[in-house]
Amino acid sequence: MFRRFTITFTATLGTLFFATLLSMSAAQTDAPSDSPPPCEYLDIQTPYTGYDEWHKSLLDTVFKLPADYAPNDLVSIAEAGLPGNYNVRAIIIDDLRAFAAAARERGHPVAVQSAYRSYSYQERTFNYWVRVRNSEERARLSSARPGHSEHQLGTAIDLRSEGGPAAWDLEDWAATPAGAWAVKNSWRYGFVLSYPKGTRDTVCYIYEPWHYRYMGRELAAEIHNSGLTLREWLWLQQPDTFRAQF
Repeated sequence: MFRRFTITFTATLGTLFFATLLSMSAAQTDAPSDSPPPCEYLDIQTPYTGYDEWHKSLLDTVFKLPADYAPNDLVSIAEAGLPGNYNVRAIIIDDLRAFAAAARERGHPVAVQSAYRSYSYQERTFNYWVRVRNSEERARLSSARPGHSEHQLGTAIDLRSEGGPAAWDLEDWAATPAGAWAVKNSWRYGFVLSYPKGTRDTVCYIYEPWHYRYMGRELAAEIHNSGLTLREWLWLQQPDTFRAQF
């Protein structure tokens, strides 16, 4: 009787232990990842595609917007006191105006080189860089495929020094007075540098000291203080069920 009880008890413990291991394994599998996935060239729709979700839309080499994503509140950057035939979403105008005015006041005026781009516009842009680089593989390092560009959100801008060449024609625009001021102060006006130096494996694109995405002053300060890149921070804002798949 005692021997049968011992065997039964031991078997029960073994079953419970095995069940616990399976439960722990499942929990680990279903746990959301805190790190964004590797920078592969995939075409997975980003979870947040609503026009009011612009501050959570994650776009990179993996995730993209629908081809028909086109904000209906686009306005000219002239409303921010900046020259050029470029449009941005109306929600960024006030802070863009303040950012440009502050740069000018400090003696480092900036200009916009590129802003909103539709899916089809980005398609032409990407194909242009493929021709220039003579390689799609090399073009992908610095140019987003259509649907994958933050410019399609209408809240991303490429900057340059006022009166100067395109920032990408310089060795490092951040080494210029205007570029250095922008890198140091952009977050104070709601703009975050999407692709900082030395982060290519994390953010999926080469260093672009001219490419800024508007996040609003509160979130920009939070991202700045977190020490995370924009892609890392955005990844943590995605639904847990979505992150658990990667």
